[in-house]
Amino acid sequence: MAEVVSPITRQVSKEKCKAGTPNLDINLKDVEDCLIYDRRGESFPFKNLYQDSKSVIIFVRNFLCYSCKEYVDDLSKVPRGALEEAGIRLVVIGQSAHQHIEPFCSLTGYSYEMYVDPKRSIYQKLGMKRDETFTDSALTSPHVKSGLFMGQIKSIWRAMTSPAFDFQGDLHQQGGAMIVGPGSRVHFCHFDMNRLDHMPITWLLQLAGVQQTLDFSDEPKIIHV
Repeated sequence: MAEVVSPITRQVSKEKCKAGTPNLDINLKDVEDCLIYDRRGESFPFKNLYQDSKSVIIFVRNFLCYSCKEYVDDLSKVPRGALEEAGIRLVVIGQSAHQHIEPFCSLTGYSYEMYVDPKRSIYQKLGMKRDETFTDSALTSPHVKSGLFMGQIKSIWRAMTSPAFDFQGDLHQQGGAMIVGPGSRVHFCHFDMNRLDHMPITWLLQLAGVQQTLDFSDEPKIIHV
């Protein structure tokens, strides 16, 4: 009889779970009734995202963050057919006002679900970091192409040219990624330690059960595995 494998419910580093990585006690009941908002400003409970399906939910820092923008650039390249075949919802959550969702989707070409948690209730209750920590286990995101200096210049320029000049979220708040559902089951979670500590998209999708992956090193191409 095959061994039953328990779902992953702990922080996992990108160096195959280095010693010292803390365990996380994730209880979705703490956040299931927190309100999130769509691009029209309509609200609904967070639990609606995962009650009836498995969902990959990615929390970003703020919509002006250059590393988040470039990460979502690559999320936009994920084939819709690959998600549909695996029965996966792909969701991005930010922490700005809802008015910034539409411009950010247009900027990145992201066509999947995107919502905001303007009070950062979910970020805080789940224990996502505020402020940055740089360690050996927090590797540089393969999806961020800009260096620190040019990235910050791009962020400042977008802030200056935005119709609503604001920071579009708490600049110190870090994000993360989760695979959850159906129901309150947590399969995987990763909380970013800094702006570059994103979960590689290919690994995240494979953990969720997607049978295709993308190579972001050059031109996107489908690799069947």
